[in-house]
Amino acid sequence: MNAFSSTFGRLRGVVIGMVHLRALPGTPAGTLSMQEIIEVACKEAKIYKDAGVDAVMVENMHDVPYVHSTGVGHEITASMSVVCSHVKEVCGSMPVGVQVLAGANKQAIAVALSSGLQFIRAEGFVFSHVADEGLMNACAAELLRYRKQIGASHIQVFTDIKKKHSSHSITSDISIAETAKAAEFFLSDGVIVTGAVTGASADLQEFKDVQKAVKIPVLIGSGVTVDNVEQYASANAFIIGSYFKYGGHWSNEIDPTRVAKFMEKVKLKIQTP
Repeated sequence: MNAFSSTFGRLRGVVIGMVHLRALPGTPAGTLSMQEIIEVACKEAKIYKDAGVDAVMVENMHDVPYVHSTGVGHEITASMSVVCSHVKEVCGSMPVGVQVLAGANKQAIAVALSSGLQFIRAEGFVFSHVADEGLMNACAAELLRYRKQIGASHIQVFTDIKKKHSSHSITSDISIAETAKAAEFFLSDGVIVTGAVTGASADLQEFKDVQKAVKIPVLIGSGVTVDNVEQYASANAFIIGSYFKYGGHWSNEIDPTRVAKFMEKVKLKIQTP
């Protein structure tokens, strides 16, 4: 927990706002120039900073359909490194993280190192599952060796377990608590509990089971709103994208009023010592 508190300044109730990049060059929905993509990302980061959000995370969410891990092109890694560097400048001392879809965790480590970021979100850390993009196998051993080899051990790796948008029938005999234990054993810096899809709330009992199973940080990775945040009050962090957007949909622009109201409640009800 020391690394977590050192990065975020507290152990509980950290709010991480999502910056969903507009579709990057070469992707089917890509229409904007790099400069336009950078401007939108920096604008969103500033909204979060001004609202008092604790950290931001950059993700290539608009790059649908996603390419599976090693198939992610060099142009995506390069583009995200450039955008993340600009976002980091806007955020200043605020922690910034990155996720590269889909399952491109080594690329995320490379982006984080080159951009001076503090953490990444990694898919498929332990056990295999079937995602939208196909079969995704465990990557912990390769990923953490790569992190070590490039001198990026200071970058924390928060890992999804039984993640959203995936079928877990091939590991149906392994509970989410056991999965969390495996991630902890394989040196995850924190585990992420989600609902079934983007914007769906995490199962409260699963969240509690994971908290009991591990000593590393437990983050809620989807479906947190101003109405349900108190039931997850003991979580180390909330990763929020959809709720902060107009209409509560991930693809829309950030609604500053939603962010401000959420942060007001969290600071009053959860972050207060």
